[in-house]
Amino acid sequence: MAKEQENLSFEESIKQLEQIAKELETGDLDLEASVSKFEEGMELSKKCNSLLENAEKRISILLKDGENIKEENFVQEEE
Repeated sequence: MAKEQENLSFEESIKQLEQIAKELETGDLDLEASVSKFEEGMELSKKCNSLLENAEKRISILLKDGENIKEENFVQEEE
């Protein structure tokens, strides 16, 4: 992944991914440029997925148990 992409926030990565998708959809790029943009988009997609997985792991749910509030880790069950 390019160094400038490594430092992008999730939101910035999504915007860049959307821009790449628009460029690919126009069909104006030659084959080599299209493949390069596709590879860049896949790297951004992997980064976004990783950021989402890390955020999911950090989410916790606060449950009120009578007078006490306890914290439990959010765990999404696999389907």
